Amino acid sequence: MKGIVFLGDRKLELRDFPDPAPGPGEVVLEIKASGMCGSDLKFYRTPGGARALGFKMQDGPIIGGHEPCGVVVAVGPGVPEKQARIGMRVMQHHYRGCGVCPHCSTGWMQLCVEGVAEVYGVTGHGAHATYMKCPARTLVELPDELSFATGAAISCGTGTAWGALQRLGLQGDHSIAIFGQGPVGLSATQLASALGARVIALDTSPERLARALEFGADAVLNPAELPNGAGDVVGAIRELTHGLGAHLSLDASSSPAARAQAVKCLRTWGKACFVGEGGEVTLDVSNDLLRRQVTLIGSWTFSTVGQADCARFIADRGIDVDALFTHRWRLDEAEPAYRLFDSQTTGKGVFLM
Repeated sequence: MKGIVFLGDRKLELRDFPDPAPGPGEVVLEIKASGMCGSDLKFYRTPGGARALGFKMQDGPIIGGHEPCGVVVAVGPGVPEKQARIGMRVMQHHYRGCGVCPHCSTGWMQLCVEGVAEVYGVTGHGAHATYMKCPARTLVELPDELSFATGAAISCGTGTAWGALQRLGLQGDHSIAIFGQGPVGLSATQLASALGARVIALDTSPERLARALEFGADAVLNPAELPNGAGDVVGAIRELTHGLGAHLSLDASSSPAARAQAVKCLRTWGKACFVGEGGEVTLDVSNDLLRRQVTLIGSWTFSTVGQADCARFIADRGIDVDALFTHRWRLDEAEPAYRLFDSQTTGKGVFLM
């Protein structure tokens, strides 16, 4: 089979690998869709790739891609039929933990007490390939109403947005400021709108803000175009919320300035959630948090239970998650696909098999 390997330094290769065979408790998926996630870019960009970033990896080249969706084509010994069966349409929760600790047993395998044994697409073979082997317990059934591309989005980016909105306790009478309208932020805009909230979307890309309006944003702000630049962001959000500030905010940008603004733009008793990876933020603890009773939340992806809830919500509401994808690629188009994605000026991309 073929699989994409990130070499780092903005290089990748499409290599040949043996077709996988399932062991006890495992399955093999025929991948139908594999999403491109912003997190992949650090392995694509960094010289030396994931190994240079300190990840403990299997020997040899690792197939990338951590938004898997496909069909079960082989089942190993000891897998209950209810858990996996031939022909089952599935997403895959892209972590493997011990399987029995308090976090793994509730679907939060990335929080495994023993440490995450595998991050598929990073330390173990992922979904940018024809086939993928994984434990049956990491599967989440894909509703029949949803496409494989939608399932791939839910498997990381859209699922991450859903997880953050759930942590915030978003309700229909809330206003929410969403910083960054890349794939995760745009998913948050789409889902928050579907949940009935008033959405203020922020980005420095006019193209991304235009898409945010298409996905349900009630107002958009470009910090670069405000009279005093980014310094006006908090004031602009307060003006849009009757002088009080937003009830909630979500930062998907990883920008230190945006993170601080996401806290400062809140009304008293507001909640801010950070989902963008890496970097830092500087806050005045007393004035930005304590004396306004502000809650600051970090949210890292989602559980298998949350992934299933997200998929069911999207199916029941008929939400067009496929519209997130501006580009659809074949595996043999990986080089131009990642060159374009690296520019971070487009929407989401997906490999379809």
